[in-house]
Amino acid sequence: MGILEKISEIEKEIARTQKNKATEYHLGLLKAKLAKYRAQLLEPSKSASSKGEGFDVMKSGDARVALIGFPSVGKSTFLSLMTSTASEAASYEFTTLTCIPGVIEYKGANIQLLDLPGIIEGAAQGKGRGRQVIAVARTADVIIMMLDATKGEVSAGEGAGVCGHPPQQAQA
Repeated sequence: MGILEKISEIEKEIARTQKNKATEYHLGLLKAKLAKYRAQLLEPSKSASSKGEGFDVMKSGDARVALIGFPSVGKSTFLSLMTSTASEAASYEFTTLTCIPGVIEYKGANIQLLDLPGIIEGAAQGKGRGRQVIAVARTADVIIMMLDATKGEVSAGEGAGVCGHPPQQAQA
C-alpha cells in the first residue's frame, strides 16, 4: 500500500469516526499519522537521494551560490560555461529535474555553483518541486536570480515599476 492509499484510508477513518470525548485520542493519532504521510509526500525519499535524484547536495568549497529562475532562462548554460560540469540544456522547459552542482575556482577560492530546476508560480506551495528548490536555495550564501529579458512580461501586477512601486511619469 502506497502513501496515497494510506492517506486515503486515514481520511476515510476520520470521516466515519464519531467525534466525541471518547474518540478524541483516536482522532488525534489518526491526524498525526495523516500529517506524517503528507510530509513524506512533500519530502524526497531517502532511496531517491541514493540514486542521485534528490536535492540534498553536500556543501563544498568556500561559498555556495544557487541559480534560481523560471524554466529555460539559461541557468544550465551558465553553469556549463562557468564550470567544467556538463548540465543538460535543451529547448524545452524543465530539462533540469534535480540540483546539479559545479565548482568555480576564483583567486584560490572554490565556489560551489548549484543549478536548480526552474521555479514556477506556486512554488512556495510545493508546485513543481518548489519546496525542495527553495530549501536548497536557503542553504546558499548567494542567490543569483536569472531572468530572460527576451521573454514576455512578468506578472508583477499591472503597471508595476521597480520594487512594486508605480512607474514614474516622464516630465515633458
